[in-house]
Amino acid sequence: MPPASDTLPVGERPRAAVAPSADTAGSMPNIVARLERLPMTAYQRRIFAIIASAWLVDQVDVALLTFLLGSIVVAFDLTPTQAGQLAAMTFAGQLVGNILAGTASDRFGRKTVFQVTMVVWGLASLAAAAAWSLPALMVCRFLIGVGVGGEAPVAQAMVSEIVPTNVRGKYVAFMEGFWAVGYVLSGALSYFILPHLGWRWAFVVVGLLSGVVLLVRRGMPESPRWLADHGRAAEAEAVMTQMETAVARCTGRPLPPVPAVVAAEPVPHRSAIATLFSPEYRLRTVMAFGLWFFALIGFFGLNSWIAVLLKDKGFSIVGSVGFVTLITIGGIPGFFTAAVLLEKLGRKATTATFLVCAAGAAYLYGNAADQTWLFVAGFVMQFFMFGMWSCLYAYTPELYPTRARATGAGFASAFGRIGAILGPMVVPILVQTGGTAVAFQVGAGGFLIAALLVVTLGVETRGQILENVSH
Repeated sequence: MPPASDTLPVGERPRAAVAPSADTAGSMPNIVARLERLPMTAYQRRIFAIIASAWLVDQVDVALLTFLLGSIVVAFDLTPTQAGQLAAMTFAGQLVGNILAGTASDRFGRKTVFQVTMVVWGLASLAAAAAWSLPALMVCRFLIGVGVGGEAPVAQAMVSEIVPTNVRGKYVAFMEGFWAVGYVLSGALSYFILPHLGWRWAFVVVGLLSGVVLLVRRGMPESPRWLADHGRAAEAEAVMTQMETAVARCTGRPLPPVPAVVAAEPVPHRSAIATLFSPEYRLRTVMAFGLWFFALIGFFGLNSWIAVLLKDKGFSIVGSVGFVTLITIGGIPGFFTAAVLLEKLGRKATTATFLVCAAGAAYLYGNAADQTWLFVAGFVMQFFMFGMWSCLYAYTPELYPTRARATGAGFASAFGRIGAILGPMVVPILVQTGGTAVAFQVGAGGFLIAALLVVTLGVETRGQILENVSH
């Protein structure tokens, strides 16, 4: 996947595609046709890098509590119930952010909402460093969740709408894979900062990083698909022309001709929320909401407590953070593998496979007899769980039309946050009543139910233009 050159051979100038007629320029079919015939070049990769870099820093902040929770429990003398409530506040904020930013993005545009979400969680992270009590820290973690949760559906929609069909799933999966990298970086950051500066400085570092990424993000264009779908033809035409010029400059060759028809006829406009529950999309919505709920109740129920559970097995706080960081490295090849298989095997088969394998690995981890098997099972578990995330983010936005894409992704993710809230609160009860193994068995069960929903209700979207598959 080497980037195309940004420079032209001496003496050559790119030739633009044939200009559309005045009555079709900026229309939805015209914009879709022109977008889909563009080759993937360094220009689209730069846009992707802007989105992915912000996503990376966001996930460092989300994962932070996994590694800092042990220190915070000591600092505020928290009971297991209070620790679970603190962990749940991030997910409660993400639930609100998923819904608010998803619907706002479909109404007001991708770029503006994308910028606002980063300001919210960046400032909240800095405020968390100064939290003087558990309630204050809970409020900060809630606001961090609002910002990060709000960014998720917007990022999914933006990448899906700009990247060509033949690599769309792969790039959305790559974007989500930056979460695995963020998780590892969050663990490494905590590992080095905790012994010397304490947990508060970890929040300071991440909050400052948000300001850097915000400056980079200002160069991102608005989605021409969104502009055309909202009747802003002149703006859609301007952004599309800018993209075509940039792609032609990267390739140094004439752009491919614009196909006559590439998109299905649009269905009558409804509100974004009404679209999710209309007859055309009802089963997809049931599948997406259930998929996210059961997958996330398993993932966060296990990961939010994994460092604390290791402490109960004899690890020190710093030692448990180091152990979790090492097994989380397994998530990096996991998301790369998922990204490739999404385009080779398809969305349904890859998503179901990773969910089933995550369930098996979670069961083995919960029943590991010694530290060697604990590490092996944990590494494999993270491989499939982070690959699962790539599948969720690549698959969900493809199920809905442009006018409801971010809303659908946001609501599905919000249902997942309900599972994420319940997971950390249920795990301590399971541990107290049945032991660690029972908690991991329940998490595995969540993954299996999610896989069943995909197999029975899912539709295949691989290789299809968004406007076709979303109808």
